[in-house]
Amino acid sequence: MIEAGVHFGHGIKKWNPKMAPYISAKRKGTHIINLARTARFLSEGCDLVFDAASQGKSFLIVGTKKRATDLVASAAIRARCHYVNKKWFSGMLTNWSITKTRLSQFRDLRAEEKMGKFQHLPKRDVAILKRKLSTLQRYLGWIKYMTRLPDIVIVLDQQKEYIALRECAILGIPTISLVDTNCDPDLANISIPANDDTMTSIRLILNKLVFAICEGRSVYIRNR
Repeated sequence: MIEAGVHFGHGIKKWNPKMAPYISAKRKGTHIINLARTARFLSEGCDLVFDAASQGKSFLIVGTKKRATDLVASAAIRARCHYVNKKWFSGMLTNWSITKTRLSQFRDLRAEEKMGKFQHLPKRDVAILKRKLSTLQRYLGWIKYMTRLPDIVIVLDQQKEYIALRECAILGIPTISLVDTNCDPDLANISIPANDDTMTSIRLILNKLVFAICEGRSVYIRNR
């Protein structure tokens, strides 16, 4: 964890006092995260996703930070999870009936385009449909196969994904979140204290969780 820089927090002037129990020291104006706490809550997170995956439950990984876009996509695909790595639009979960309708429209439009139905329409109509398809792809393309609310949501940047966390809290969906020293550890069910700015840190935490999901899915497949 030290090599991945998981222990580096934010500057001491930019912190949330609720993170005090997760901070072990101050070094050159920067808070240092207690890695014993990180290991403990990471283990709890891995146990939670393993148990859920072994029961066939679904996951949503949320990380819209530009540098983490590819990391989120590859990890989610590897673990067969839904993911959002571009932009979270408000109400994605709390207005699920609307989201579900849009997803259905998106799948229908994709099918029509692939079957060549657009070719028989006037150019103006095709342009309108393609713009609509492009918009739906941008916001919903990563959850296009999600037919119901996820059972667990994993968040990689609490402050950037605050709306997603609030929606999960309203709906009672369990959440696992990375929390840096400027975050509120009370917003997620399991908060893993870790550097949420460095890709090596995010990759280490996410890979551990994804590995646990994959292991759980293997158990579920064997027991079916």
